[in-house]
Order: sequence, then structure tokens, then C-alpha cells
Amino acid sequence: MEQRRNSTSKYEKKIVTIPNILSFFRICLLPVIVWLYGVENNYVWAGYILILSGVTDMADGYIARHFHMISDLGKILDPIADKLTQGVMLLCLVLRFHWMIVPFILMIAKEIYMSVSGILVIQRTGIVCGAQWHGKAATCFLYGMMILHIFWQEITPVVSMVSIIACTVMIGISFVLYGIRNVKLLKNSGK
Repeated sequence: MEQRRNSTSKYEKKIVTIPNILSFFRICLLPVIVWLYGVENNYVWAGYILILSGVTDMADGYIARHFHMISDLGKILDPIADKLTQGVMLLCLVLRFHWMIVPFILMIAKEIYMSVSGILVIQRTGIVCGAQWHGKAATCFLYGMMILHIFWQEITPVVSMVSIIACTVMIGISFVLYGIRNVKLLKNSGK
């Protein structure tokens, strides 16, 4: 979904909105997750906090759209909270599952590329590109893999590796498809 920049929301310039508070809350949960997982080795409670973070993410998006509380800060804060949560949880999981470094590195590369190319697309075309099905699918695969590894204490090496590979492949597919979309938009902006 693509949309031109549009300033119709009375919340657009507001900083304190319910969705922004929820995004900030998710960022505040990150040290708790790291402490529970990395220091206390309390994987189950770290998983519960991750689920709480996911629920507040869904609530944040629903409230922002349903009650028209979309703000400029929220457009930045929400994806930052998402990526920080994913990155921090993957790094925690690397402590026990060393192959988690592969989806972590791919995710970082994808996000850097998407940030740079997305800014260029906005500057050259004025189009703000929304998430597409493959990006949402990659996020679902990522969270599924993380939750599987958190709650299944004695996960078998085969199941672990298959889930890591599936997640990595989905992130890679999303990376390629977003890359193609952004390159096309940038090429068309020069015409």
C-alpha cells in the first residue's frame, strides 16, 4: 500500500497519544526482557514479556487507525520499537542458539537498506510505502521462531534449525521484494 503524504489528522503533530505511550512502553520493556533472559535465565517470563510487547503493538496500531490518532512521532516510534524488540530478542536468543545470528544479521541489513531507500523514495516521490504481505509474513515467521525457542526449553536441533532457516528465507524474500519495489519507485521518479 502506498500513500502520498497527507496532513489530515488532528493528532499528527501531537507527542502524547495513547499509541505513542504504548510504543514507548514497548521500548521500556526491552531491558526487562534482557534481564529476565540473559541475567535471570528466566526464559518463560521473558517470553511472556515479549508477548505483552506484541499485544501492546497490536493495540497501538488498532487505536492509531481506529481512532485516527496517527502522529508523525508514532510513524517513527512504532517501527523503531518493533525493530528494537526483534533485534534485542534475537540477540538474547543468540546466547543459547548461535545460529540466530544469521536472521539477526539479515534483518539488520534489510532494515538499513529499507531505511535508506525508503527515505530516498519519500524525498524523490513523496510516496510513503506501507508494509506489504511479505514483510508481515517475515515478521510472523520471526516471532513464531522466537517464541518457539523461548517456550520450548528442550527444542530439538532439527526443529530449531528448520525454524531458523524458514525464518531467514522469509526475511530474505521480503528483503528482495522490498528492494525491487523501492528500486522501481526510484527509477520511475527519474522519468
